[in-house]
Amino acid sequence: MSTEFILKFCGLFLGVLARMLLPWLRKLRDGRAVRFSLRYLYSSAGSLILGFILTLVLFPQMEAGLDGPPAFEAFFKVFCLAFGFGFGWNGLVLEGGQWAGILGSDANERKEGVR
Repeated sequence: MSTEFILKFCGLFLGVLARMLLPWLRKLRDGRAVRFSLRYLYSSAGSLILGFILTLVLFPQMEAGLDGPPAFEAFFKVFCLAFGFGFGWNGLVLEGGQWAGILGSDANERKEGVR
């Protein structure tokens, strides 16, 4: 495995992880979350799989530095691009699932008494 592949995967994974944990941490801070909802985990697993496939297909080969090996700046750009892609892709999956009624919403959880 190349350094570029590892950075793409790590960036995507950390982006999905950040998008999964931020809503839960916000609810935990506000005192509304008692336990971790598995719907975050399910949507994140789907986002990670789809995002990984699309990352390998859509991301171009890293072409930085014509004279030598890629510098730190090129690797950092690839990582940031993958992180943003994972964060955004997970947001799209969560929002699409709520629109379709698959993942449920916070209002539905409050009606059922689940926090």
